[in-house]
Amino acid sequence: MEPIVPIAILSSLILGALIAFVAFSSYFRKRKSEVASIAKPAEAAAPNLKNSKPQQTKKSQSKPHHSHADKDLNKRHHPLDLNTLKGHGDSVNGLCFSSDGHSLATACDDGVVRVFKLDDASSKSFKFMRINLPAGGHPTAVAFVDDAYSVVVASQNLTGANLYMYGEDKPKSGDNIQQSKPEIKWEHHNVHDKKYIITLFGTKATHGAADGSTIIASSSEGTDIKLWHGKSGKLLGNVDTNQLKNNMATISPDGRFIAAAAFTADVKVWEIVYSKDSSVKEVTKVMQLKGHKSAVTWLCFTPNSEQIITASKDGSIRVWNINVRYHLDEDPKTLKSFEIPLHDSKGSVLSYDRLSVSPDGKILAATHGSLLQWLSVETGQVLETADKAHDGDITDIAWAPKPISVGDKRLSILATASVDKKVKLWAAPAL
Repeated sequence: MEPIVPIAILSSLILGALIAFVAFSSYFRKRKSEVASIAKPAEAAAPNLKNSKPQQTKKSQSKPHHSHADKDLNKRHHPLDLNTLKGHGDSVNGLCFSSDGHSLATACDDGVVRVFKLDDASSKSFKFMRINLPAGGHPTAVAFVDDAYSVVVASQNLTGANLYMYGEDKPKSGDNIQQSKPEIKWEHHNVHDKKYIITLFGTKATHGAADGSTIIASSSEGTDIKLWHGKSGKLLGNVDTNQLKNNMATISPDGRFIAAAAFTADVKVWEIVYSKDSSVKEVTKVMQLKGHKSAVTWLCFTPNSEQIITASKDGSIRVWNINVRYHLDEDPKTLKSFEIPLHDSKGSVLSYDRLSVSPDGKILAATHGSLLQWLSVETGQVLETADKAHDGDITDIAWAPKPISVGDKRLSILATASVDKKVKLWAAPAL
């Protein structure tokens, strides 16, 4: 009977070893599963990064903006976001395209006006001409004159608002834009009695006897609007809105009308009358747009200069026909009226800060704070929305007057400026 004891002990050891083996096997299988589950997101991310690399080619430079491969691209969350123009040292207050669409001027609080060459809107870097304003001046707005090397700049300092026209006698070629050094050709100081210049718009006047020279309209935060000859700096006219304060004023694309959005609900429109020698004979009030129930925050002319689009604090957008026989007391008519598709937390309709209509007259770009929307001018339907187009409030918007190259395509481009020190380029949405 004695051999039975060692056999029993041996059996117990073998059984214990089997139990331990099973327990450890189960433990290691569980750990392996946990490691695998942690590793899966990283493994899934790797193919995405690999797939994003081909998008860096010249033919598809707009596509990397959808990639999350780095911090900068991660901010380009909207499919219409094409590019960002960086390098500004402070808030960008205003921007303007040249008439050919190949140059974009920006006015920045760092005291510098930059004129960027936009040969390809998807480029990784852009050549630009730097214009340093006189010490103490902060550019608030900018407008091109007759070429891509001449700009009128509105500047604010302790003594008031000033206007400077920078130009070159012999502009260098586009490839040498960074070596260009425009000089002050004319300047006017305290042009609006120390009041801030809130808007500056220019256009090549072609209506009637106008000779195609650039006409500039400057609007102050007071009630006055001044009209200037871009090349010479001559004061051509002065009108007063008599509406407590201006919100903005602009000039029609053909140089025929000036329209102002001010404190009241009505929009006043003046006509610029040209003499046979192309000089400005007079500026007279010819019509008033009545229909809004509250102050008009912004307005813009359509490309054909025959309609005006207004946005009001009453929560509506109106499209007006101003191609009327006003000399026979025929009043402008409201062609369309839409409710602004923005509401606060209480459901109240909000207003737009700025408007700009596309060169074909079909798409209206509008902003509210840092939000950017594109709407159909025909129906008022929202085509696209970028809730956080910038990291701060949008200060200005403008459409390029002509399509710009984006890789191997040519697209209609919208530019936006912001207090976040950036200027962004956006593609037009599909209608």
